[in-house]
Amino acid sequence: MSVAQMIHARLTERLNPSSLEVLDESAAHAGHSGASETGEGSHVRVRIGSPLFTGVSRVQRHRLVYDALQDFIDQGLHALAIEVI
Repeated sequence: MSVAQMIHARLTERLNPSSLEVLDESAAHAGHSGASETGEGSHVRVRIGSPLFTGVSRVQRHRLVYDALQDFIDQGLHALAIEVI
């Protein structure tokens, strides 16, 4: 299972999204700071909508996503772009 697939599964489990897209953009960052040697799993874009986001600020929405993915960050996820939809 790829990192993007694992992130998708984690966000599905934790945030019950109504809409979710996980894009691994690591290949576009090859050779940059924080890029992984394998070319995957270091730079990820998440587009997500969730009923848990209702009535909470943008910062709180992002915090929910970061909290759900903290162990990925601890294991080398270098860049996480979050688009709340």
